[in-house]
Amino acid sequence: MKHIFLYNPAAGQGDAKACIEATVAQHPDCELYVTREPRDATLYTEKRIASSLDEKLCFVACGGDGTINEVASAVAGHENACFTVYPCGSGNDFVKIYGGRERFLDMDALLAAEPAPIDILKVDDRWCINVFSFGFDTGVLKTMNNVKRKPLMGGQRAYYVGIVHALMKSMKTSCTITVDGESFYSGDILLCTFANAQYVGGSFKCAPRAKVDDGLIEVCLVKPISRLSFVNLIGTYTNGTHLEDPRMKDIVLYTQGRKLTVESAKGLLPVSLDGEVIERKRFTVEVVPGGVNFALPEVKE
Repeated sequence: MKHIFLYNPAAGQGDAKACIEATVAQHPDCELYVTREPRDATLYTEKRIASSLDEKLCFVACGGDGTINEVASAVAGHENACFTVYPCGSGNDFVKIYGGRERFLDMDALLAAEPAPIDILKVDDRWCINVFSFGFDTGVLKTMNNVKRKPLMGGQRAYYVGIVHALMKSMKTSCTITVDGESFYSGDILLCTFANAQYVGGSFKCAPRAKVDDGLIEVCLVKPISRLSFVNLIGTYTNGTHLEDPRMKDIVLYTQGRKLTVESAKGLLPVSLDGEVIERKRFTVEVVPGGVNFALPEVKE
């Protein structure tokens, strides 16, 4: 099987590129492609799959969750192609369902990994491999994107600027949600996630019961709360105990489904799709069971 490493230089950490280049140099069945702009990984992967229908290809997403989304989006639905991950982004949320990034850093295990089908979410005309979310956390991300290159507010400060702004402006989002054709919720929310995997935002275990091969979407909705309650309860949402914590009993709504819709009650609804902010009035999210082939490295004992 040919392995094609797609490296995102904007997401690279440390000596990631050097390690990838060394691997490619040592293995004649490996190639390296350095992406140049957003969506480039998707376009390149699509072209390679279309020109190699008789060859089995494994595309290695080298970056963060955005790069993984771009590669998985192109691989979805193709039997002759799979993807895996060399995680060198800032959040690396998707791989946390498998124990974290360390499992994917052993190049020999990565190249030996056998593909197997996992679920992927179809979001209108887009794909989502990790988490689709809206409300407070998307407010944070939207502000971060707006200020990250500005003096004084950019860089690592952008996250804290995003939190402060969201605490002032994103404590309530008005929407209507349906699950498998039935009304689930209508009104104001603090935040909501439609999850294929478990983690979002770099550290928040939003969907602790999620599995990527069960044909289900995990829905976790948090109702509006005061800023003081937010500060007191954010820890339980971070560590993934919010579904059992008695303090969250009247705040959290949780269910599973296969086809979901969310519609804004006021204008466009900003959502985070694997970390990318997009805005529409209404979204339809549907799970595609076994819709993409994923090569998971074995854990060495």
